[in-house]
Amino acid sequence: MPAFSKDASDNADSEWQKRYPSDDIPWDKGYAAPPLAEILSRCNLTGNILVPGCGFGHDVRLIAEAGGEALGLDISPYAIDKANSYSRISKERYEVGNFFSHGEIYAGKFNWIFEHTFLCAIDPSQRRDYVRSALRLLNEKGYLAAIFYIHIDDPEGPPYPISHQEIDQLFKAHFDTLEQWVPKSAYPGREGREEIRIMRRKELQPL
Repeated sequence: MPAFSKDASDNADSEWQKRYPSDDIPWDKGYAAPPLAEILSRCNLTGNILVPGCGFGHDVRLIAEAGGEALGLDISPYAIDKANSYSRISKERYEVGNFFSHGEIYAGKFNWIFEHTFLCAIDPSQRRDYVRSALRLLNEKGYLAAIFYIHIDDPEGPPYPISHQEIDQLFKAHFDTLEQWVPKSAYPGREGREEIRIMRRKELQPL
């Protein structure tokens, strides 16, 4: 993570991991993100799909139910153990790992990355590293389907909001936006605060 010191990133990872065993996880609602159903109704998520920051795997299982071969990734062993405790839907699986440094065996292996406010959960200083990691993990024709937080009452975060313009600026060099919309459905309290982006990787070019 070149834009974020190792000590700082280790501390951030440690804080996230501590919150699961202490049940300090207000982001877990016990079911998949409602906007994901909208994405699945409009986009055919096929092939290998990565879900970073998967938590207990609710989104992973919904993608698997729709026919995707999804890998849920989270830095918390507790979260991954919990995800594995649910009944298997189809071809979903889970691993403990860091999106920014996950094994090279996965480089270029994914057709899709789906994420729900994962970018908005990390420190804004890591956002360009996020793009680099997405490019490393996606194949050359890969897609990114994301649900971003646009409006947040407490912008000090986490989560941290990202504006439409900031999304454009962050991704425009390496991704084309195919669709964007405000989801009609959301977790209670998030209505009108999120934006969905479906993006396709551009032709390979230097980072």
